[in-house]
Amino acid sequence: MAEKLKNSKIIFVVGGPGSGKGTQCEKIVHQYGYTHLSTGDLLRAEVSSGSERGKHLSAIMEKGELVPLDTVLDMLRDAMVAKADTSKGFLIDGYPREVKQGEEFEKKIAPPSLLLYIDAGSDTMVKRLLKRAETSGRADDNEVTIKKRLDTYYKATEPVISHYESRGIVRKINAEGSVDDVFKQVTAALEALK
Repeated sequence: MAEKLKNSKIIFVVGGPGSGKGTQCEKIVHQYGYTHLSTGDLLRAEVSSGSERGKHLSAIMEKGELVPLDTVLDMLRDAMVAKADTSKGFLIDGYPREVKQGEEFEKKIAPPSLLLYIDAGSDTMVKRLLKRAETSGRADDNEVTIKKRLDTYYKATEPVISHYESRGIVRKINAEGSVDDVFKQVTAALEALK
């Protein structure tokens, strides 16, 4: 099963909340035909499916606990295998959040071709999230919570970036500009993969 994924382009997409990660992933899917996978979306879909696994996950999340890494990896692998014949590549959004997750992903699935680091300054991310808060209705889009989320993100992500930089597969994208300016940099990174 995992053999199907051995020659796939797999791109980890990392960036803080409000960095523009989701927007750039949408543009990549549209232009390149990649499959965009977010672990959060996969978990929510599984829970809403009402499956046995979904019920089990719901109970874990309701307690505020983290879903076991193996379960997340199984879901990612299943989703990737399901699309392996039709997808041009995979964007794994917001993953890995720590080095161990990346290592386990490689053992169970395959190594990434690239880590796309969508990098915006914390002031920019705060501004964008506060702007989003005007229309999103998300409880976590307030200044105090945003700053906590950014702290958590930086602490978790720096070791991940360092781990993959040592392999030469990190492409740091300056996400301070317009959506199109940022996408030009993303395009250059993806074109270099071919």
